[in-house]
Amino acid sequence: MRKYLKEARQKAGMTQQQVADQLGISLVYYQKIEQGSRTGDFEIWDALEDLFNLHQRELRKI
Repeated sequence: MRKYLKEARQKAGMTQQQVADQLGISLVYYQKIEQGSRTGDFEIWDALEDLFNLHQRELRKI
C-alpha cells in the first residue's frame, strides 16, 4: 500500500473516484496504483504531484 498517496488523497478530502476522474483514468486503475500493485506512468505521477502538492518520490513510497 502506498500510505503517503492515500494520506495525501484523504488530506485533500478526495475520494478515489474523484482522483481517478481528475487523472482521466478508471477507478480500478487508480485503486491499483494506491495499493501498490500497479506503477502508473510518469504523466499520472506528475499529475498526482501537482494535485497533492507533494513530490512524487514521497507519494510513491510503499
